[in-house]
Amino acid sequence: MTRTIRSVALALVGMVVTGYASQTPAPHRPWPPVVQPVAVPSPALAPADALRTFALPPGFRIELVAAEPLVQDPILMDWDPAGRLWVVELPGYMRDITAKGELDPVGRVVVLEDVDGDGTMDRRTVFADRLIQPRALTVLDRGVLVGESPDIWLLRDTNGDLRADTKERVTGGFGRREANVEINANSLHWSLDNRLHAAGLAADLSLRLRNGAFAVQPSLSRGQWGVAEDDAGRLFRNHNESPLHVDLVPTPYYARNPNLLRTRGSHERLGDPDGSLTTVWPAHQTPGTNRAYQYGILRSDRTLARYTAACAPVIFVGDRLPGDLYGNAFVAEPAANLVSRFVLSDDGTTLRAAKAYTNAEFLTSTDERFRPVHLANAPDGTLYIADMYRGVIQHGAYVTEYLRGQILSRQLEQPTAFGRIYRIVHDGTARAKAPAGVLSTSQLVGLLSHGNGWWRQTAQRTLVERGDRSAAPALAALAATAPDWRTRVRALWTLEGLDALDPASVLRALSDPSRDVRVSALRLSERWLGEPGHVVQAAVLKTADDGDWAVRQQYAATIGALSSDARVGAAAALLTRLGSDPIVVDAALSGLGGEEAAVLERLLAAQAEAGGNPPVEAALTMLAATIVRGGADEAVQRLFVAMASPARLPWQRAALLGGAEIALLGAEMPGLQPEVRRATAGQDAPCPTCPGGRGGPGGGYAFPAAQAAAAAAGRAPGARAVAAAVALGREPVPLSTLAAQQDETGTRAAKLLTRLTWPGKASANSQDTVVPLTPEQQRQFEAGREVYTNICVACHGPDGQGVGAIGAPLVGSTLVPARAELPIRILLHGKEGEVGLMPPVGGSLSDEQIAAALTYIRREWGGTATAVDPATVTTVRTASAGRTKPWTREELLAIPE
Repeated sequence: MTRTIRSVALALVGMVVTGYASQTPAPHRPWPPVVQPVAVPSPALAPADALRTFALPPGFRIELVAAEPLVQDPILMDWDPAGRLWVVELPGYMRDITAKGELDPVGRVVVLEDVDGDGTMDRRTVFADRLIQPRALTVLDRGVLVGESPDIWLLRDTNGDLRADTKERVTGGFGRREANVEINANSLHWSLDNRLHAAGLAADLSLRLRNGAFAVQPSLSRGQWGVAEDDAGRLFRNHNESPLHVDLVPTPYYARNPNLLRTRGSHERLGDPDGSLTTVWPAHQTPGTNRAYQYGILRSDRTLARYTAACAPVIFVGDRLPGDLYGNAFVAEPAANLVSRFVLSDDGTTLRAAKAYTNAEFLTSTDERFRPVHLANAPDGTLYIADMYRGVIQHGAYVTEYLRGQILSRQLEQPTAFGRIYRIVHDGTARAKAPAGVLSTSQLVGLLSHGNGWWRQTAQRTLVERGDRSAAPALAALAATAPDWRTRVRALWTLEGLDALDPASVLRALSDPSRDVRVSALRLSERWLGEPGHVVQAAVLKTADDGDWAVRQQYAATIGALSSDARVGAAAALLTRLGSDPIVVDAALSGLGGEEAAVLERLLAAQAEAGGNPPVEAALTMLAATIVRGGADEAVQRLFVAMASPARLPWQRAALLGGAEIALLGAEMPGLQPEVRRATAGQDAPCPTCPGGRGGPGGGYAFPAAQAAAAAAGRAPGARAVAAAVALGREPVPLSTLAAQQDETGTRAAKLLTRLTWPGKASANSQDTVVPLTPEQQRQFEAGREVYTNICVACHGPDGQGVGAIGAPLVGSTLVPARAELPIRILLHGKEGEVGLMPPVGGSLSDEQIAAALTYIRREWGGTATAVDPATVTTVRTASAGRTKPWTREELLAIPE
C-alpha cells in the first residue's frame, strides 16, 4: 500500500513539474451517465485517469488546473486581479478515521501561479502556514483576510515575495476553536453592500471597512458552508440536506430586534413542497454515505436519493460559458461526487429555483474520491471547482458503525494529502486573459461595466478599499446613465463605500425602471431617513405603493431607519395592507424594537370591521407575540388591557391571544414557510430496528468520544422561540378576568396565566411549585449554558426548539424533564428519534459538565425540572458502561425507577 501511494505521488510530481504537459481533453462520457457499480476497493486515481470519470452535458468540458503536490486538501479559493489563485489547504482534516490531531497547526494558505500562461498552475508559494483549521479567505488590496476560529486575521506581504510577514488580529468571535469543523464559522464574502458576510452556525457578525479599519457589525448565523451572491446583492447559503437558501431581505436587519420570534425573508429556503429540489442523481452507486444503511437514503439502484452534504453555493456570473448559465446557482455535493445546477426565476411573487435537468446533474463523477467542496467564479469568466480528493469526507464525530465498515472494507481511509482544482469550459467559448499591471482608478471604473461579474465585484471592492473619491463624478454618471442595471447598482454602492453618495443619485434610483436598482436605492436611502423633512424621506414613503414584491419587502425593512413617529406611522400603514405577507411583517418588526405596542394600538384603533381583516389579524398576532417575547412589564400589561377591553372585536381578541400563545406556549405562527417533504427512494422500513431502520444495525456512532466536538453558537433559521415564564411587576388583572370566563377565551387566557409570574402569585397546585435553584445549582446552570452553547446549540437551536431536520426540539420534550437518569443516558449513549440520531455527546464530557448541561436544559425556556447532581451522572455512567448503541424511547421508558 505504502509503495503504491509513493509511486503515485512521484508520478504526480513529474506532471506538476512539466505543467501537466501530458494533459489531453477528457473523452466525452454519455450524459446523463448510466449508473455504474461502486468500486471495491476504491483506489486513488491519477489526475489523467480521474478526468475520464466525469460526465457533463454536451459541449461542456472539465480541465485540470492543479493537482497534488502543487495543491493538497483544498477547501476554498479566491483570486487576485493578476490571475493568481489563492487556496486554503486543510491537511489536518480526517487524516485518519478517528480525526486524530485535527487541531494541529498544519493548515495553510498557498498561492498558485500559471507562469507560462498555458492554463495550468505550475508554481506554488506558501503564503501562510501553521494555521489551525483555517476556514475563510478573502484576498484584498490591502492584504489577505483569513478566518482561523475564533479569530479573523489580516495578513500582509510587505516585500513582494508572496509570503505573509505581518499578522494583525481583526476580531475574535468568529466561531469557536472547539466547535466541529463541519459547522464552524467560515467564508468572508465582500458583497454588494460593502460588507464581508460569513456562513456557519457561529458566524453572527459581518465586517465593514471604514477609514482603513474593519468594524464588526452584528448579524445572525446562517448556512453551513459557503456564501454566494447574485447581481442584485442577494446572499445565498445552504445546509447539508437543503441546497439553496436566500436572503430576500438582508439578514443584518433582523439582528436589530432581539425579540423577533421569526425571521421570514432571511435565509428563505428555496424549494418545492414535493421535495424535488432536494433530489440528486449520482453516476455510481453510493453505499459510502453515512446513513446509507437506512431505508429511503438510497434508491433501489443503490444511488443517493437526496442531498446529505450540499455545500458551497455559487451564482455563476461569468461571461465565458453559454449565456443560459448566467445567474444560475451551482451547488456541490461531495458525498455523491457531483455538482448540481439550479435555474433561478422570479414568478412575480418571489424567487424560485428548479433543477436545470430532469433526473440528471450538471457534473458527475464515478470516482468516489472526487470531493467538490468549493465552487468559484473566476477572472477568466469560467467556473472553478476545488476537489479535496479523498475517500473519507465525513468528520469522525459523525461516522456511524456502518460507514466505518465501508471505509475499512473498501480502503477509503488513505491516501490523504491529495487535491485537485478544475475548470469548467465550453466548446463555444475561450477563457479571458487577466489584465497586466496595477489597475488605475479609471480602469477600475470602466470594469464596473465588464461582462464578467467577478470583475465588476472586484472593481467595486478595490475602489472602495483605495478610497479614491476622485472617481465619484464618473461613478455618479454611471449610476445615472449606464445602460446595464448591474452597472448602475455597482456604481451606487461604490459611491456608498467611498462615502460619496449624494441624495440626487438615490432619488433618481428610487424611480429606476429596474426593480433591483430601486431595492438598492431603498437600502442606500437609510442614511438620510432619520432627518425629519428630508427630501429623500418623502420619496421613500412614496415607494410603499410599488407593485414589485422585492421592493415592498425591502421597504418594510428600510422604514425601520425612520425617526420614531414616522416609523410607527409607516409600519402601521404598511401592515394594514400587507400583513398577510410574513416577510413584510418580519422585516417591519425588525425595525420596531420597543415600538411594537404603538403600532399595535394604531392597528386596533383603525380597524373595526366586524367580519375581520386577515392582513391586520396576522400583523396583530405577530406584534403581540413580539411584545410578550420582549417581557417589558408596561408593554405586556397594556397588551392584556387591550385584549380584555369590552370594545374589542372577537377577531381582534383572538389575534392578540394568538400572539401571546406563540410567545408563551409555542403555538404555531401565521405565515410559517411550508415544510418540504423529504424526497425518498420510495422504500418503507418494516420496523425502526430492522436492518435499514433508524435503530437497526450500523446506526451507532463509531467513535462516541468524538461527539463532544459537535457544535457552535448560532441562531437557527426559522426557529420558533418560547420565552421563559414572563415575570410581571403586578398581577395582569384584565387577563385574569378573561380567564374567569367559562368559554374558549377563558380557557386560552387561563393557559397563558400559567406562564406568567408576579409578586405574590400563588400556585394553583402545590406540585406546580418551582423549586428554586440553590446558589451552587445556579452556578451549575450558568456552566451548563456554556456547554450547551458549545456542544448542543447547532442541532437544538439557541431556544431549544430544534433545527429543522438536524435536531429535535427540547422544549416540550417529555424526556428532558423526566427523572434525571433518562436524559443522562441520552447524553452518554445517544438516542434514535424521528428527526435523526442524537449523538452520544457525553462520551468525552465530565460528570460535572453533563450535570451542568442538563440542569441548564431542564430549567431554561420555562422549564421547572430539578437540577441534576454530578453524583447521579457518575452512578448512571458506571451502570451503563457496557452500552454501545443509542437508546430508543421505548428502551428508556422501560428502565425501572
